[in-house]
Amino acid sequence: MPAMPPFHLAFPVTSLAGARAFYGELLGCPEGRCSESWVDFDFRGHQIVAHLAPEETRAVAAHDVDGDAVPVRHFGLVLAMDDWQALADRLRAAGTRFVIEPHIRFKGQPGEQATMFLLDPSGNALEFKAFADRAQLFAR
Repeated sequence: MPAMPPFHLAFPVTSLAGARAFYGELLGCPEGRCSESWVDFDFRGHQIVAHLAPEETRAVAAHDVDGDAVPVRHFGLVLAMDDWQALADRLRAAGTRFVIEPHIRFKGQPGEQATMFLLDPSGNALEFKAFADRAQLFAR
C-alpha cells in the first residue's frame, strides 16, 4: 500500500502567539514557514496553517455521538493507542480543559475507540482518537 499523502488544513485563529503556544508548545508541533498573518505547523507529518482571522472564528455546534456532545466542526489525528494515552496524560498534566474527557466510545461495538476533544485558544475543536484494532477505523 502506498504511503498516505499528507493533508493540508488552514483554519482561523484570533492570535498567532496563542496558536504557537497551543500547537507548538502544548502539542509539540514543529513550526514551519510563517508570516505576520499565518504560521505553518507540522501536525505529525501533515501541514496545518493557522491564519490570523479573528472575524472567522465562531462558536462550534455539537451533535450527540454515543452520549457525547461532539463539536461538528473539528479536526484531529488517529494515533496509536500508546501515543493517544501519552497525549491524554500530557494534556491532563498541563491542566487542559477538555470538551470531552478522554474515554472509550462505542464500547463493545464496531468502531470502538479512545477519544478526547479539546479547543485551541481560538475555539477550534480538535479530536484525538485511537483504536485498539486499527481495522476498526471504518467499521460499520
